[in-house]
Amino acid sequence: MTLDGKRIVVLGGSSGIGLATAKAAAKEGASLVIASSRRARIDDAVAKLPAGTEGHVLDLANERAVQALFASLGGFDHLVFTAGETLQLGSLTSTDVEAACRFFGLRYWGAYLAAKYGSGSIRPGGSIVFTSGLAGKRPHAGWALGASICSAMEGLTRALAVELAPIRVNIVCPGVVKSPLWGKMTEADRAALYRQTADKLPVGHVGETEEIAESYLYLMHQTYGTGQVLVVDGGAALV
Repeated sequence: MTLDGKRIVVLGGSSGIGLATAKAAAKEGASLVIASSRRARIDDAVAKLPAGTEGHVLDLANERAVQALFASLGGFDHLVFTAGETLQLGSLTSTDVEAACRFFGLRYWGAYLAAKYGSGSIRPGGSIVFTSGLAGKRPHAGWALGASICSAMEGLTRALAVELAPIRVNIVCPGVVKSPLWGKMTEADRAALYRQTADKLPVGHVGETEEIAESYLYLMHQTYGTGQVLVVDGGAALV
């Protein structure tokens, strides 16, 4: 079970978990196509990946743009979706609904569109791997939007595993990970979050993007699981 010679499309592959997954797949000999919304990030990420890596600027909430990208790519083996802006945290009463809809538009509808237009190009034995988060199972106050999206993504995964069979469709559910997802927090608040979370976790530390990337590789490697949620949370769901 190797990714050597496989072509992998990573949407959100310019930073965080997506970039870590692209790097890990490249080490196994995969060829990469990465896409995200910012040219500077794409160029920086491509420079860190093997020669021949393709980088595309893409608005994942724009249906025509998503359709055009996949029409231009041709066949590939695995589709990984890790795209998402920083977390939108806040109380129910203070939530800006228009901003919430835009957030949902990228993280949920972006994944939906990627599957709609990308699944037809996935070669036999290939897969789709989405991303949710522990917020769907263990939300805190102020996490209503994030929890809703995570739960919706897991429902989409199960439905598409049936509809798109024999393409395998699975999802990784990370806990707290050191990634750009927390970028809107101050440095002090972010450090406090990591420290307080680590103190509670059975494993004693918050996740690194490289650790989570291994979960995506596993779901691409194995050939018997579909419609599954792979929780990688340091034991957070237990405490």
